[in-house]
Parts: sequence; structure tokens; C-alpha cells
Amino acid sequence: MKKLILTLCFICLLTLPLASCSIEKVKAQDGVKPEYTVMKEEDFPDKVKELIEENKESEFQLTYQDGSYLYLLKGYGKQETGGYSIQIEDLSLWDNAIHLQTTLIGPEEDKDLKDEPSYPYLVVKMKYREEPVIFE
Repeated sequence: MKKLILTLCFICLLTLPLASCSIEKVKAQDGVKPEYTVMKEEDFPDKVKELIEENKESEFQLTYQDGSYLYLLKGYGKQETGGYSIQIEDLSLWDNAIHLQTTLIGPEEDKDLKDEPSYPYLVVKMKYREEPVIFE
């Protein structure tokens, strides 16, 4: 009997962490576009500048909340030359998430580019929301 109780306790302990996990479906809402601003570097809060500097070498996707604003930071890491830009394909509110989809656009072929590396990134400022952010 003691072995049975110990075995049941052991099984309960192993399955307990699974009880708190869940999978949640994320669905898009058509046409729900929040107001946002693509920020200029000189307007970044100090913490945003710090986060970019710490992470610019590799691709990153970060959020930062400051007061009543939410900042979405998307960087594409080190590129061999300059001339890159980032285009927002979609920024929308889904049923239970904020969706940000961006594309890195390479330099124009006929442009004379410096052989210095660049670190393309984008900072979007919007009113604070509690939903998680999905970056694509």
C-alpha cells in the first residue's frame, strides 16, 4: 500500500507542471489598426537607446513599456554595408495579441555604398496595451 501511495504521489508531481501550461490560439482581427509612430533616433527614450546598443549585433525583437507607451523594437543585426531600410508590412491588433510584420529592404544596386557595416532597426511607439506582441 505504501508503494502505491508513493507511486501516485510521484506521478502527481511529474504531471503537476503540465497542468499550468496551455496553448492559446491567436486569431487576426480584420481591419483593427492601432495608431502608432515610427520614431526618429533623436526621440528615443534613453532605455530604448540602451536596449538597441546592447542587442544591435544580431537580429532582435523587443518590447519596452514606459509610462503609458509601448515601444516595439525590431532589429536585423549587422549588415555588411549601409543603404538598408525596414518596411512595416502589418501592424494590427489580433484577438489576443499585437502583430508586427516587417521586411528588411536591401540597398539599391546602383548606389555607391560605404564598406562600413550598418545595423538596421526600427522603433514603433504606440499606446500601451497588455497583449503580447508577435513579431514576424
